[in-house]
Amino acid sequence: MDNLTPQQRQMNMKHIKSKDTVIEVSLRKALWARGYRYRKNYKGLPGHPDVVLTKYRIVIFCDGEFFHGKDWEVLRARLERSNNSEYWIKKITRNMERDEAVNKQLQALGWTVLRFWGQDIKKDIEGCIKTIEEIIFHNKLGEESYYQNPIDVEDWQE
Repeated sequence: MDNLTPQQRQMNMKHIKSKDTVIEVSLRKALWARGYRYRKNYKGLPGHPDVVLTKYRIVIFCDGEFFHGKDWEVLRARLERSNNSEYWIKKITRNMERDEAVNKQLQALGWTVLRFWGQDIKKDIEGCIKTIEEIIFHNKLGEESYYQNPIDVEDWQE
C-alpha cells in the first residue's frame, strides 16, 4: 500500500534525477580534489557513464540501489507485495540486464568498468577513491587482463 496520493507520488518521481545526483557529485568532487580529471555523462561511450577517466580508460557508474537492483532477491520479494509490482519488477530487471550489456560492450572496447552503489559512496567515499586509485595503479602496470569482469566494489575491498 502506498502512503502517498497518486499526485504526491508523481511529484516525487518527477524529481528523481538521472544526472548530477548527490552521489555522482560527491564522487566527482573527491576525484577532482585528488587531481583526477574526467568527463561526465560521456555520450561517446555505451551507457553514458557517469564519470569517465579517459586517460586511464576507466568508466564509473554511480548506481542507486533501488533502480539497479541491489540485493535483488530481497527487493523483489518486497516489490511483489507492493503496488504496481509487475511494472517495477519488469523495470528493474530490464535495468539490470541493460547494465550487464553495457558492461560487456565497454569491456569489449577496452575499458575498465567500475560500478559503485550509492550507499557505498555516501558511507565510504575514501574507500571508493582508494579502489579507483588501485585500479589506475594496476592499469599503469599493464595488468588490465586481471580485470575481465566489471569490478564490484564490495568484492574488491574485501
